Amino acid sequence: MRVLLLFVFFINSFTSFAQKVETLGGAVNTEYSEIHPLIAPDGQTLYFVRVSHPSNNYGKDGSNDVWFSDLMSDKRWAVARKMANTINKDRYNDLFSITPDGNTALIRGVYANGRKTDEVGISICKKKGTTWGQPNKLDIPKLDAMVKGQFLTAFLSNSGKVLILAFSEKKNSKEDDLYISLLDKSGKWSKPESLGSDLNTSASETTPFLAADNNTLYFASDRKGGEGGFDIWVSKRKGKSWTGWNKPVNLGKDINSDKDDMYFSIEASGEFGYMSSKNKAIGKSDLFKIRLKEEIKKASDDAALTASKNAETKEKTDKKDETPILAPTPTILLSGVVKDQKTGKPAEARIIYEDLDSGEELGVADSNPVTGEYKISLPYGNRYAIRAEARDFIPVSKNIDLTIQGGFKEIKDLDLAIAPIQTGVTVQLYNIFFKFGQAALEPESFFELDRMIAVMNQNPTMVIEVQGHTDNVGSEEANLRLSQQRADAVRDYFVLKKIAMDRVKSVGFGESKPIASNATTEGQAKNRRVEFEIKRK
Repeated sequence: MRVLLLFVFFINSFTSFAQKVETLGGAVNTEYSEIHPLIAPDGQTLYFVRVSHPSNNYGKDGSNDVWFSDLMSDKRWAVARKMANTINKDRYNDLFSITPDGNTALIRGVYANGRKTDEVGISICKKKGTTWGQPNKLDIPKLDAMVKGQFLTAFLSNSGKVLILAFSEKKNSKEDDLYISLLDKSGKWSKPESLGSDLNTSASETTPFLAADNNTLYFASDRKGGEGGFDIWVSKRKGKSWTGWNKPVNLGKDINSDKDDMYFSIEASGEFGYMSSKNKAIGKSDLFKIRLKEEIKKASDDAALTASKNAETKEKTDKKDETPILAPTPTILLSGVVKDQKTGKPAEARIIYEDLDSGEELGVADSNPVTGEYKISLPYGNRYAIRAEARDFIPVSKNIDLTIQGGFKEIKDLDLAIAPIQTGVTVQLYNIFFKFGQAALEPESFFELDRMIAVMNQNPTMVIEVQGHTDNVGSEEANLRLSQQRADAVRDYFVLKKIAMDRVKSVGFGESKPIASNATTEGQAKNRRVEFEIKRK
């Protein structure tokens, strides 16, 4: 019964969409072909490819260039502009992915020092300020040897750690399959592995797009059961496995047509999706927008009503059955600026976010080298530790609790600091936690402390002072004692990890050095802190 209800629900999720699919109009679509729309997670920039357009670098006689359009304040798309020549270096260009912050792009082809090679594969471009740097090869083991068919497409997850590829291992074949490559902690990609028979068939599976929730995969396929030509299909992961997927579902006739519908992408908010289609196109292929949010909510309400009328008691109360497989889970877009703690200037850094409880690395990004800006997409379900890392700097982490599922929203101005390894520098470590009113360290503190220990091991002459601070709740004497005990607990952890005792001093200041007003709970929370001062580099 549950499977039947879900199937009905999936189909209903995309009914009544015909009136919701609309062309992007003359600012984007032309009499020439527009394909591969790629919407930025914040929905503000649309990237796409124009085929054999007169303004392409190689003009009308066979060419693909990447263009983009920005969403204006009146919600109309601005007249499209061509991307930089560092993106459009070849005759047939394609933008596979762009990171949420817009700082890193994956493009078709293998480049070395900005020059195209004969190798089959993917390259990355990084932005410095507003200027795109030269492309360089993304090193995917065995990819060149594996790709024997006519096509290669790919998509990099918002986390920066998962690459979904589509290609064929059969010579000259047009029937692609879906593959996956994963980034490990050392920064190396794995050899592509087939996503298996859950997704792949004897037909073609191509143009993958992994939603910001890191679980929902959209792709195009000309398999049986569609509306004709290539259709958009969707599947969700089974648990945390990357090789186990639910049976793909066709998005239905109100999105798919009897012509080729491909290159589906969706905003992090889940409100709008975008695709290219030959159906009702001005040129051979145009770009279309699909309003999703209202219809998914209506479908969810309808499915809940159906379940309450027809399902057994257990099924009526199982809230998990009310979530459509077709819609990605909402996420958070988090942005800020990385700064040098000493100078206050923007800094280039690697952004890493982890599960605060387990220490598992969940995603990576890079700040803009000129502006220091970063933007990441965080799925609900975890407490996150977020930090910036750079050579010769101490990484400083912050945290955010997203364990309770909510709707899409943007959190701005979560600035991150990196502290230079210099005598006299004081660093606050935000992810050190104690049991309430006690000096016992909580286990999630160890990951942060271990990073500081690694810094000390890399700098064997460094001497630090651990400084404990409290708010003003309770007596001054009790707060002084607690702050000393907490500083001692941190020092003892360092000593336990083989750092010599004469390199780690500890002192408690109690409530004597507040950094915020104790008149509010927010201020009190800021005053309860542990800091490290570098006494000797």
